[in-house]
Amino acid sequence: MEKVMFIEIGMGIDMHGQNVTKAAVRAVQNAIHHNSMPGLRSILPGNDIHNMKVNVRLAVPADKDKLDLETVRKALPYGEVSFDIVDGGMLTSSGVVIAEKEDKNDLAYIVIASVEVGY
Repeated sequence: MEKVMFIEIGMGIDMHGQNVTKAAVRAVQNAIHHNSMPGLRSILPGNDIHNMKVNVRLAVPADKDKLDLETVRKALPYGEVSFDIVDGGMLTSSGVVIAEKEDKNDLAYIVIASVEVGY
């Protein structure tokens, strides 16, 4: 990315089911769903929103091999998206195992996302 315009931070949790992808999608949505960038188009090459570059850094506590990046990518409406997956986030107890929610144990998965936007 030549120019980083802004960085958004979000957190996502899968309380039951131990689904790292679900937690990652929620982290990305949390990062981007509180913003409006009306002037962004005017500074992008060709004034085209599709020329935006988006780098998503995900701090993942477990199951990196189960992380479905294509599903996470769908949470981002525009731009050329790249990913950087790092150790981090958190595993903590949800306090209960609920079989109907596909719990394998009582762990809640917490993923942190840093979404860099620029061109």
